[in-house]
Amino acid sequence: MQSAAMKQEENMSHVDRLTAIAAGEIVPAEVHPELQNEESILDIEDFNLWYGDKQALFDINMILPKGKVTALIGPSGCGKSTLLRSVNRMNDLIDTVSITGSMNLGEGNIYGKNVDVIELRRRMGMVFQKSNPFPMSIIDNVTYPLQINGERNKAVLAEVCEKALRGAALWDEVSDRLHESALGMSGGQQQRLCIARAIAAEPEVLLMDEPCSALDPIATTRVEELMLELRGEYTVMIVTHNMQQASRVSDYTAFMYLGQVIEYGPTAKLFTNPHLKETEDYITGRFG
Repeated sequence: MQSAAMKQEENMSHVDRLTAIAAGEIVPAEVHPELQNEESILDIEDFNLWYGDKQALFDINMILPKGKVTALIGPSGCGKSTLLRSVNRMNDLIDTVSITGSMNLGEGNIYGKNVDVIELRRRMGMVFQKSNPFPMSIIDNVTYPLQINGERNKAVLAEVCEKALRGAALWDEVSDRLHESALGMSGGQQQRLCIARAIAAEPEVLLMDEPCSALDPIATTRVEELMLELRGEYTVMIVTHNMQQASRVSDYTAFMYLGQVIEYGPTAKLFTNPHLKETEDYITGRFG
């Protein structure tokens, strides 16, 4: 058993850590050793981001394991979506954003001077919090990434459409109405359609920003089942406020707080035996 002095020291360390982070100090992330054995598809190194004068991300250092699902969790405003949107440079659309550090996809830094951002985004599938089907047919929605890249062969487009809809567990539901408007689909179907559109271009990384927050429980279950099926074939990074969802669908979880990664490790360990008391307190609802 821990002595009273040891418990007091642990609690004091816990308080000091949170106070230091709140004061803007950089606290090194607790990274579990299992990540060293993973093949990385994305390496984030010393990454910082500012909105004007306000810093939103602080010295992010983490890898994204290839073929695995990685969840970002943490209180609102802790930088989860900002980090996710940095991976495909969507934050570039905000005039006041500035960054330091690097994100290396394969051999190249995605923030390198000569990077074609449009081409980069083709390598990154993106699924947003609210489904955003285009006002066009189901097949045109799915094959849109290919069509804007110049593909006009109807046989190729039909093949890609079927493959992507099967991948999104949607083919059996819509195969007889591919030329009908996607806007007539249910909310859950629309979100899976957006996933089909994202994977049609065979991206290296699939980014999902709160993909189930606007869905009912049944539709949420379908999307979660889909994420489990995509594991292995795709590398997925998902932002979620739902602790249970993170525990169900992800292989690894990173807990973020005030723009910093606090602890990063296998989901099962993070949820049952985290290294840090801060992580345990957040997961068990003691703060945040």
